[in-house]
Amino acid sequence: MAYVLLSLVLIGVWLFALFDVITTGEGGVRHLPKFGWFLVVLLGMLPGAVLWLALGRARPSSPHAGEAPERGRRAPTEAPKGPDDDPAFLRDLERRLREEE
Repeated sequence: MAYVLLSLVLIGVWLFALFDVITTGEGGVRHLPKFGWFLVVLLGMLPGAVLWLALGRARPSSPHAGEAPERGRRAPTEAPKGPDDDPAFLRDLERRLREEE
């Protein structure tokens, strides 16, 4: 049973590294081209996965480092506001409450 569990963990690490190589942008790869890292992880199995995790990934300076920017998507300039933060909504709400009385 322990061998099965260990095998599943090792396969999980290998698959994680493989998908991480595939989804990482070209700017988030160090030392080798992205296709080179793909081959290292694919053919090297666990040693390739460990090499990718230790040497291939760029160290993120932000939560989304290495990701390619999406087309047509802009970074939000401010957090969305709730209705209770909107003065026009509050005025309208107060007006409706007065009309009901």
